[in-house]
Amino acid sequence: MIRAWSKRTVLDLVRDKFSGYLFVVVSNRQPYIYKFVKGRIECMKGPGGVITALDPVMCELKGLWVASGSGEADRLVARDSKVRVPPQEESYTLKYVWLTKEENLGFYYGFSNQALWPLMHLVYVRPQIKEEDWQVYKKVNKKFAQSVYKEVKDKKAIVFFQDYHLALGSLYLKELKPDAITLFFWHIPWPPYDVFRILPQRVEFLKGLLSYDLLGFHIRYFGNNFLEAVASELEAKVNKENSSVTFQSHTSLVRAYPISVDFEGISQKAKSLEVEKAMRSLKEDFSLEGKKIIVGLDRIDYTKGIIERILGVDKLLELYPSLKGKIVFVQVGEISRIHLSQYKKLNDEINALVEEVNFRHRKGSWRPIVFVRRHLSFSELLAFYRLADICLVTSLHDGMNLVAKEFVSSQVEERGVLVLSKFTGAARQLKEALIVNPYSREEVALVLYRALSMREEEIKERMRRLRQSVRVNNIWKWIGKIIADIPLPKF
Repeated sequence: MIRAWSKRTVLDLVRDKFSGYLFVVVSNRQPYIYKFVKGRIECMKGPGGVITALDPVMCELKGLWVASGSGEADRLVARDSKVRVPPQEESYTLKYVWLTKEENLGFYYGFSNQALWPLMHLVYVRPQIKEEDWQVYKKVNKKFAQSVYKEVKDKKAIVFFQDYHLALGSLYLKELKPDAITLFFWHIPWPPYDVFRILPQRVEFLKGLLSYDLLGFHIRYFGNNFLEAVASELEAKVNKENSSVTFQSHTSLVRAYPISVDFEGISQKAKSLEVEKAMRSLKEDFSLEGKKIIVGLDRIDYTKGIIERILGVDKLLELYPSLKGKIVFVQVGEISRIHLSQYKKLNDEINALVEEVNFRHRKGSWRPIVFVRRHLSFSELLAFYRLADICLVTSLHDGMNLVAKEFVSSQVEERGVLVLSKFTGAARQLKEALIVNPYSREEVALVLYRALSMREEEIKERMRRLRQSVRVNNIWKWIGKIIADIPLPKF
């Protein structure tokens, strides 16, 4: 058996490699959020694999995390825009970058999520590319870089920028501190060149990315798309043999690092009494007893294929009416980016479609679709994963998709089937899933029927192999491989 990476493996590596360096993480999203709960300030750990992976590394290295402050009580706990986290341990410093309403509108809701997000995801939503948003995007990236510089100007520093919001961070930081070692991870897909060239600011954008010393993408395909864009737009030396780019005498390494989840942590939590209690409660709340349960868990976003999966369930019941009253599809989804018209429209479309499909197939008190809009705790999410006979992931385009890996990690009884879109990065790793084209409602319906009809022995064998894949390719392997590849100067 291949030995899995672990938290201890990563911490041993960082201690050995980072001696004498300040390790800095820079992200739009903060690792800890301060909110008012019943009149008192409480600190909550942020969600996501990046925080899971990097928080213990930061604790070990006593590092610095620079992020946008968005919690309602963040300003009250900060001193000079800083707070020590985690609250009980105070192991490292969280430094806030305060953005104005206008900056948020132009940087986050504007260029990041109305230009870059649809452009990169190939889902036929027209990007809205405004020059004024681009100027704000650059201004905010510079603001983050200046905030980092104030903390690292007299130190040896490794600075790890996260995601499409901060593509230019290294460019502005190296103008102030040329010897900073900068890393970047692009968490979403990178499209083929014919799509990317739509971006009017593409040359300046690529130059910003090529200021990084190490660039990470989920899969090699995205990295190759990036290299193609560079070769087409810039006079740069693209070395496909060692996956690097030399531009204006600076070399950037380009690597694939498939992100993952904390397999062991999720598996242990999924077996907890808290999750068992949540399972009983959810079964009762949503009348799931005695039904085959299909689950989808996503934030409401047009890239996730939520409309497509509802249409697939609709087609399933049309083709196999004997399933009426025997299955329930539970879609869990919180509204996101509601300020943007595309998201408001999508939410309205989902509501109308759920109502239409439920009306068409209802039988007595039974309805085929339960749409859960409320926020769920992590224990409740794991409870839904454990209750699910099928987890339905129908992303139209996804860099990786961690829902699929969370579901697999939660399947401690090895009784569920993963139905996974072919357009996710995860489909390249999770070979024992049932792979589906979400654009075909007939294909979604037929694959769901196959999953519902599958023998128990096959279900267990497939899930056993999926769990082994995620156990080995876990979140610690993701961050460990990145750390191992950081190009430190030789003295």
